Amino acid sequence: MAIKRGVSLYSYQQEQFFGQMSWKDQIREVRENLHTDGIEIIDEAVIRDYPFPSEEFCFDFRNTMARYNMNAVTMDVYLDVHQFRDHVMTHAEAAERLKNDIRLAAKLGFKNVRPLCLVPIDVIEAALPVAEECNVRMGKEIHAPLPIFKGDKPQPTTGMAAALDFRMTEQILELADRTGSKHVGIVPDFGIFQYKPSSVAIAYTKRHTKTPEAVDFILENSANYGPDEIHQIVREKYPNHDLPLNAVDRMALHEMSANPEDLRKIIPYIVSMHGKFYEMTEIVGKPGQYEDACIDYETPMRILKEEGFDGYINSEYEGQRDQQDMGFENLPDSREQVRRHHEMLARLS
Repeated sequence: MAIKRGVSLYSYQQEQFFGQMSWKDQIREVRENLHTDGIEIIDEAVIRDYPFPSEEFCFDFRNTMARYNMNAVTMDVYLDVHQFRDHVMTHAEAAERLKNDIRLAAKLGFKNVRPLCLVPIDVIEAALPVAEECNVRMGKEIHAPLPIFKGDKPQPTTGMAAALDFRMTEQILELADRTGSKHVGIVPDFGIFQYKPSSVAIAYTKRHTKTPEAVDFILENSANYGPDEIHQIVREKYPNHDLPLNAVDRMALHEMSANPEDLRKIIPYIVSMHGKFYEMTEIVGKPGQYEDACIDYETPMRILKEEGFDGYINSEYEGQRDQQDMGFENLPDSREQVRRHHEMLARLS
């Protein structure tokens, strides 16, 4: 058994937007240049006429995957509850949409669907019979700033994290154990092992603020304060700062939101994993070897190997979003970034 490598086609969003790569080009890139077979998609980004694609599209997708001998690992679903002009989608409506997504995933050959971390647990439970019928696993995402297990970690009351329930993993495990279902689990995102802001995020934040000195203060002092305190202190010290709440949270990052050791307790529940990264740079003194300097990959990868995890880690490149304001000529090459990420994944596997 060995850890498997895949790619979320989200990583190539930039090339897709500018017409440099179609979804077929992206699948070919993964097979021919990364020499691996795992594919993860964003439903609305790839599936023409989602959520009700034509039979022609469904055949074309399955045929392309077969042509390159690829494995449809996970289909990411979003459940946009604001998609109707006259109302916000109810939980019952969301469950019906999720059921439809599950059936669509099965039709396209996917083994898993990934609802976002904010999807309520009752919506997931309502869709569980359809997941079992279609033999498709639902994996709820565990995304930063969530921990794997809450333990004694305080629940923030300000900032973006206040909207998240830090007991999400426990809720999913309780549902799986109570129902005895093997068709519900979790999708941990490697962003939970990020321990400092990425260099591209710092540069972006400084480009878009009139108070870069506030950014420097947060970077230098956030380790001395809790997540709620840092917001208050920055407001008092820089009353005219223009940093949004999420920017303060990003710059204040100084420790992982999750303990890598907790992976040992959830291996049977992992559907697939998101290999989040922001910028792959060459390791000093090690030509041809790369790392994301703000995310701990070595410790979680070692634990996954020790526990015999043989599922997919799908690369999810997000650093391009912090550079798209600099003009087309300065855009990073997503293909090269993903290739570097796979050098690291292969080396650590």
